[in-house]
Amino acid sequence: MDPLTSRQTEILDFIRRQIAEQGLPPTRAEIVNAFGFRSLTAADDHLRALARKGAIELRPGASRGIRLLDEPTLAAAANDEDSLPLVGKVAAGVPITAIEQIESWYRLDRHLFHPQPDFLLRVQGWSMRDAGILPGDLLAVQRTAIAENGQIVVARLGDEVTVKRFQRRGEQVQLLPANPDFTPIRIDLRREELAIEGRAVGLLRTGGFVLA
Repeated sequence: MDPLTSRQTEILDFIRRQIAEQGLPPTRAEIVNAFGFRSLTAADDHLRALARKGAIELRPGASRGIRLLDEPTLAAAANDEDSLPLVGKVAAGVPITAIEQIESWYRLDRHLFHPQPDFLLRVQGWSMRDAGILPGDLLAVQRTAIAENGQIVVARLGDEVTVKRFQRRGEQVQLLPANPDFTPIRIDLRREELAIEGRAVGLLRTGGFVLA
């Protein structure tokens, strides 16, 4: 498959998510709404470009006539130093970067971020709104089991994974939201287990990068 632009990658990822979550590819109108295009023609132009590059097949006369074609294997992508795995919804009890957690791979220059990230995590929910981290954003994460106070981390509590600001005093840890509508998560390390999966080093959003 020929290399995709960042916008084409976002649209392909949207198609993949719709198929995974809804069982059907999106309509042109749904693509227009998701990306804020002004017309169906803009969506069609992007879809035709994806078809030319071998990412999808378009079936004429069908409103949902989009079929994903074979993509590079995960193993091949993993060996590409400019590819980062995108983790979507995290399954309970499964390591966050396990093969079954990975939605897709993004071709991305890791040197845009410092330190360099190891994976991208799709943000869910509004708990970090005031830190500029919104639902659907892709959080660039450096894998580490160690966190310092004030850092935004990806933390696992039992079978749940959350993105919060880390604060520790002795054996007491708080995972702090950046939204007053949410309550801090308090953990007593003497009785509860907390695993740090990584720390945020930047953010990928439609239209460009927001660097940490």
